[in-house]
Amino acid sequence: MANTLTGRRVTAADIAREVGVSRATVGFVLNATAGQTISPATRERVLEAAGRLGYRPHLAAQALASGRNHIVLLVLPDWPMEYSMSRHIEEASLVLDEAGYSLVTTTPHPGGTARPLWETLQPDVVIGFMPFTPAEVKQIRASGVAVVTSGSAPAEPSPENATFAQGPRLQVDHLIARGHRRLAFGADPDPRLRDLVASRRDLAVASAAAAGLPPLVVADIREDNVSATVTAWREAGVTAVAAYNDTIAAHIAGAAIRLGLRVPEDLAVIGHDDSPMSRLFVPALSTIRLDDAGLGKYFAAVALSAATGAEAPPAPAAPQATLVVRESS
Repeated sequence: MANTLTGRRVTAADIAREVGVSRATVGFVLNATAGQTISPATRERVLEAAGRLGYRPHLAAQALASGRNHIVLLVLPDWPMEYSMSRHIEEASLVLDEAGYSLVTTTPHPGGTARPLWETLQPDVVIGFMPFTPAEVKQIRASGVAVVTSGSAPAEPSPENATFAQGPRLQVDHLIARGHRRLAFGADPDPRLRDLVASRRDLAVASAAAAGLPPLVVADIREDNVSATVTAWREAGVTAVAAYNDTIAAHIAGAAIRLGLRVPEDLAVIGHDDSPMSRLFVPALSTIRLDDAGLGKYFAAVALSAATGAEAPPAPAAPQATLVVRESS
């Protein structure tokens, strides 16, 4: 903070002159240095003068002295910033802020030429939303970052993972309970989401097959094909759709309404993720809610354990899925 009389930053030397002690004594008090024989009265006078003059520690100097910047760099995969991802980041940021650390995110892109942030920020910890490759770890360590870790995010659903299968299975089971037998799956065509979309699609297909239904009709949903796709689905006898996420569900429901179809009477639609859109869309979208707020907290705990040497936290349990029934199904 600047001195209101001189316009310059208040320093420890200013406090030393004000109190009439050495600069070293002020430094010992402000840094709470152990092993110093400083009387309580002097300590109190130094702290009172620091508060009155508006002293603020010079963070860059502190970082240089301590070797820490109190920055955690979170490396994100090259995925769209969907609602669930933003929740993870928000939770991690809150936990780290309470511990005195700033969270910075970066997303390396294939073919990108920007200088990596771990070279320019010199963070205390670099943590990956997905595990780093050995080559990436070597590159990060070569920049001088002492700690590189991975939060080991739980994998997306797979047919062998019953816990993660809850979401697509709940979608299909709900539509079956509503009396539907001919179902479709609306996929997101974004190539960055290819593996995530495939896992949810395969689980929905498997759930329908296990229930004895005809094979699911699967189609990528884009703005330029959604009306034609909905028309083709209806001609094929499809009466209900499970969508990869709420955005895809909104595209499908909107196209159905523009075509003169009633939702859910003519075409039922259910999304996934329980994003704010699902509640604001008219009709309100049925969806799947994942209790995934804890994942961001887990990433923050992993980063803090790496930065401080504390015991690493246990891996979080897989997020539980809950069916949220609204107007679209």
